[in-house]
Amino acid sequence: MQISNSTQDNCPSWGKLIVLTGPSGVGKGTLVQVLRQRHPELYLSISATTRSPRPGEIQEQHYYFVSRNDFEKMIAGNNLLEWAEFAGNYYGTLRLPVEQKLAQSKTVLLEIELQGAKQISTSMPDALRIFILPPSFSALEQRLRNRATDSESAIVRRLQQAQIEIDAACEFDLQIINDDLETALHQLETAIFG
Repeated sequence: MQISNSTQDNCPSWGKLIVLTGPSGVGKGTLVQVLRQRHPELYLSISATTRSPRPGEIQEQHYYFVSRNDFEKMIAGNNLLEWAEFAGNYYGTLRLPVEQKLAQSKTVLLEIELQGAKQISTSMPDALRIFILPPSFSALEQRLRNRATDSESAIVRRLQQAQIEIDAACEFDLQIINDDLETALHQLETAIFG
C-alpha cells in the first residue's frame, strides 16, 4: 500500500516522520535509544537487513535479518519505503508499518543510511531529515575502532563511506554535531517536539 501526498493532505491527524542519518559510528543508535527512553510515544521503525546479527542483536527487535534473496523480493514487490546497499549489505524500511503508524498520528523515527534518506525526500517530502555529524573525522574513526565489531577492511570501507556521507550533510533540514550527548539530545528534542 502506498499513501500518496494527497492522502496525507486529506488526513488532519497524519503523524510526523523523522529521518535520522549520519555516518556509521556517529552515535545515531545511542541518541535514538535515549530519546525513546525519554519519549516512549515515539515509534522507531525496525529496518530489514541482509547483514549478519552482531553479538546481542535480536531478530525483530534490532533488525529484521533476512536473506539477500528475500530482500530482493521485497524490493521487487515495492514493500520497502526506502532501501540502500551499504558495506556489501542491503538495508531498508518496511513500508506498511511506517504508513500504519503515521495514519495513527504517531511520530515515526527512521534511523537510516544516506541513500535511503535521499529516497525518503522523494517518497515523503514532508519528512524532517536530520543529519548527525561527528565532532571530527578522527573522532569518528576512533569510535568505529573502539566498538570492535568490524574487521579492519570493514572499518576502512565505513570511513570511506563516511566522508561521502558527511559531504552530503548540507542537503538535510538540520545538522546536529554529536559531541556532547545531552546537547545533541536537546537539539533533537527541539527539532521533533518544537
